[in-house]
Amino acid sequence: MGNTYTVPRSAKGESRILYIFTIKSLAISLGFAAIGGLPFLILKSMGHTVAGAIVMVIFALIGYGLAMLNIPDAPIMGKLRKAGGENLWDILVRTITFRNRKKIYLYRKDGMKKWGVKQ
Repeated sequence: MGNTYTVPRSAKGESRILYIFTIKSLAISLGFAAIGGLPFLILKSMGHTVAGAIVMVIFALIGYGLAMLNIPDAPIMGKLRKAGGENLWDILVRTITFRNRKKIYLYRKDGMKKWGVKQ
């Protein structure tokens, strides 16, 4: 008889930094904070350092939200229901890519039965 092995429940294995950040969310948050650095420098030169820091933190929070929020799989979502469970950032990148290329290819494990294609 064969050997038995334990299988981990979470095979995704995304590592966490400071418990709330994944590598992707940290990179996106830092990128948005860098974008918020421009208003920070402008406000700092006018003597409003605290307001500039608040603007930079708001940009970082927007980046964190884009990286970590998932689209719920609920009927209220309308057209976005098909994207249920995906990160908002992935959907945004896919939308930008589609607008540039005008083509998108989706592959499913169960074939083309759910897409209405006759085989």
